[in-house]
Amino acid sequence: MLDFIYYPVSFILWCWHKVFGFVFGEAAAISWILGIIFLTFTVRGIMFKPFVNQVRSMKKMQDFAPEMKKLQKKYANDKQRQAQEMQKLQREHGVNPLGSCLPMLLQIPVFIGLNHVLRAFTMPPPGGGPKTENYFFTQHDVESYVNAKLFGVNLGEAVYNGVGVVSGGATNVGFHWNVLPVALPLMIVASIATHLTARHSVARQNAASATPQTAIMNKLTMYIFPLGVLVFGALFPLGLLFYWLANNGWTLMQQRLVYTKIDKEEAARKAEAAEKRASLGPKPGQKPTAPKVGQKPVQQKKNQPAQGGSQKKVTKAGSAHGFAQTASAASSASAASADGDQTPADTNGQNGSKDNGTGVPGLLKDSTRKSGRKRR
Repeated sequence: MLDFIYYPVSFILWCWHKVFGFVFGEAAAISWILGIIFLTFTVRGIMFKPFVNQVRSMKKMQDFAPEMKKLQKKYANDKQRQAQEMQKLQREHGVNPLGSCLPMLLQIPVFIGLNHVLRAFTMPPPGGGPKTENYFFTQHDVESYVNAKLFGVNLGEAVYNGVGVVSGGATNVGFHWNVLPVALPLMIVASIATHLTARHSVARQNAASATPQTAIMNKLTMYIFPLGVLVFGALFPLGLLFYWLANNGWTLMQQRLVYTKIDKEEAARKAEAAEKRASLGPKPGQKPTAPKVGQKPVQQKKNQPAQGGSQKKVTKAGSAHGFAQTASAASSASAASADGDQTPADTNGQNGSKDNGTGVPGLLKDSTRKSGRKRR
């Protein structure tokens, strides 16, 4: 039913076994172990680009996580609107939530396929008799796998056989304690590698984007999953434990390389942005530059006298004191006298009140001028 998975997995394993079998011998356990390890590296190398996209997508989601929290709070009573707004926000930032799950989803078929292929080496055919083939492997390859033993244990054996989903219908159901001394160290190392990989990934998360659901998932990946590997590793054949160990080792190395590269890129972008801002601003001690061609002049304030213009001083005709006036004031006074609306005495009164307290010599105060009129 899953031959579309079993055949590609068996073909990659067959290729690497031929390579290392040429060096160490086809029946040697090291040839099969290295074949399984490099099968893992091949699959993970194919998924390297999706993994990088996954890391970048997770980084973007952490950057706009505060905006998502605001949307969750704003539309707390309208889940449909909340989902629509969050999808819109993800599209604006170019983030695909399913893209971050792709590398993990692709590993599941490989895990299932390798488990079945390794189990099938020791499963007799339905009609009985010797096993003549196992997907891409010939009868000679099957015999070399069965004869390849690690410390006296075949690579297809597990501590316990009997769970159909894992064992694939193996005939030798039950516990095999002779496998435990070889399988237990692999189970412990695989569990520690799983914990370190999850811990390194959790350390990269942004604290501002943490949610209760995120905290629960972090605890599951750091503690429950490694414990599950330690417990349920007894159901896996030795070859599958080598796959798990190689897979976690590759993941840990890949995370360090990719995270370091992304950190350098982010630091370079920040340095470039800071340099750009510094280039736009004036340098220390630099004088302000002249206004550019076509730039509008700065408007002067209403009460501020014009600079650079010389005011012509004139002497008002008929003035007893002969104080200076500007040309504009003299013109307005002469116009008022010509119309007959204002007498020279009134003009003097306005000038006295207007220029009162200016320190002009010979200028009388308004109160003195008014009292003089009453006496006359």
